[in-house]
Amino acid sequence: MADKRLPQNYLDFRSRYRKLAGAIDELGKAVRDEGPLDEKSAQLIQLAAAASTRSEGAVHSHARRAVDAGASADEVRHAILLLTSTIGFPAVMAALSWVDDVLGDG
Repeated sequence: MADKRLPQNYLDFRSRYRKLAGAIDELGKAVRDEGPLDEKSAQLIQLAAAASTRSEGAVHSHARRAVDAGASADEVRHAILLLTSTIGFPAVMAALSWVDDVLGDG
């Protein structure tokens, strides 16, 4: 059964391009293993980067992964709020709405 948390187009990509998907997975593991940051910090950083590029799917993914790595809802939202002076209020509002898709309206 497919994971309902993952978009169908992502699942289709992984099925269609197995070698590429595996290489992307290995790249992600390699960059995480290169440094001292814990998984929660790494996911919050990647969440902020996803919000900065206005990638809704990546915001969903990294918000979910940050929570799975131990981040609280407040920490996830704060990672987005910290971007206000960098990416602007409208972009932060969009990213918060995407985070709330994952966290709920708390």
